[in-house]
Amino acid sequence: MNGPLFYAKILLFGEYGIIKDSKGLAIPYNSYQGALIISEDNSEKAIDSNRKLKAFFQYLKALKDPSINLRLDDLKADIDNNMHFDSSIPQGYGVGSSGAVVAAIYDKYADNKITVLENLTRDKLLKLKAIFSKMESFFHGKSSGLDPLNSYLSLPILINSKDNLEATGIPSQKEGKGAVFLLDSEMIGETQPMVNIFMNKMKNEGFRKMIDRDFARYTDNCIDDFLHGNVTSLFGNVKKLSKVVLKHFKPMIPDSFHQLWQHGIESNDYYLKLCGSGGGGYILGFTEDYEKAKKLLQDYKLELVYRF
Repeated sequence: MNGPLFYAKILLFGEYGIIKDSKGLAIPYNSYQGALIISEDNSEKAIDSNRKLKAFFQYLKALKDPSINLRLDDLKADIDNNMHFDSSIPQGYGVGSSGAVVAAIYDKYADNKITVLENLTRDKLLKLKAIFSKMESFFHGKSSGLDPLNSYLSLPILINSKDNLEATGIPSQKEGKGAVFLLDSEMIGETQPMVNIFMNKMKNEGFRKMIDRDFARYTDNCIDDFLHGNVTSLFGNVKKLSKVVLKHFKPMIPDSFHQLWQHGIESNDYYLKLCGSGGGGYILGFTEDYEKAKKLLQDYKLELVYRF
C-alpha cells in the first residue's frame, strides 16, 4: 500500500509573527514529500517511523476529542501491520515534516473529512486548522495547525490573523535572475526551545513594541509585495526584515551565520531570514541575482524555491 504524497511546506513570511496574530504566507514545497506505506521494510528508518506512529496513535486515542473523527481501530491495525511514513522531508529543518504525517493520517483515517475539492470557506479552513493543531501538538507541545493544513491542501495559505485564513494564489514564476532559496545550516533545530525564547522575550515591553512597530509591519509589507508581484519593493522590505531579525532574534540564528547574515545586508547581494522557528535547519534567502549569490555562498548547500 502506497498512500498519496504529502509535501513539505515553507513559511515564506510570518515566523513568530503568526503566534502574535500578524500575517503569514505558507507555500507547499514539492521537492520533499512523504507517504504512508505498509511494507516488509525492516530498515532502521522504517522501524523508527512505525514506533513514532504507535506513540502518535496512543496520543490520539487518549485525546478523546469528538472533533477529531478518526477510525482509530483501522489506524492501529495498519500500524500493527508495519505501516510507516516513508518521507524525504528533513526533520528539524522548519519545512513541516510532522505536518505531513498529520495530513496523511487525517486523509486516510478521518470520517467526514473536509477535502480540497470542496468550496474551502473560511469556516472549513479554520475547522481543519483546529483539528490539525490538536493532532500536531503531539510533536511540538503546541502547534498552530498551519503546517499540516498546508501539506494537506497543497495550496498556498495566506494567514491574515489566527481567525482569518484563505487559500491564495501566488504569481507564477519567471525566468528572471532573482530567487528565493533555502540555505542549509547543517544543524537540526528544535521548535519548542526557540518558541520558549520568543515567549520570554515577549514579556519585555520594548520587544513587544518592536514586534508590532517593525517586525509585523515589514512582514505584512513583504507578503503584500510578494502576492502582487512588486519585486523591487519586496527586496526593500525583505532587507528591513532581515535587519530586524538579526538584531532582535539572534538566539534563533546559529552563531556561525551572524556574519554571513550581516554581509548580505551590507552588500545587498542577498538577504537572509528565518525559515520556521530557527535554531538550525534551513535559513531562507532572497536575492536579486541568484547566480551571484550562489558563487558568494558556494561553501553552503542551497536549494532553489522560487524564481523572480
